[in-house]
Amino acid sequence: MFLLAAPGSAIPPATPVGTPLTCLPLATIRESIVRSDRVIDFRASGRRMYRVTLPHACPGLGSERRFSYATSIGQLCAQDIITVFYQSGPMRGASCGLAPFQPSTLSQ
Repeated sequence: MFLLAAPGSAIPPATPVGTPLTCLPLATIRESIVRSDRVIDFRASGRRMYRVTLPHACPGLGSERRFSYATSIGQLCAQDIITVFYQSGPMRGASCGLAPFQPSTLSQ
């Protein structure tokens, strides 16, 4: 599956609200917002926001703002791998590991 992210120019501060989750059900993910090579915000049903801060920079993620993933369990999990998807091509870029989904309130 491919996720196309909404463009964002800056990383808004996030306030953690609760315990990080290991997985998010795919059916609840409404949007992914790639903020940089390390930060992705996921908007889920019920207006919930989850911030994922990758353990390492994922080259090209911040500029392309698109990634793909594969899962067979109906959830996107912290141990899953995302792959940068280049608009020109289409080409596959770097593959990078996710991290826990931190429930957050974003300051806009």
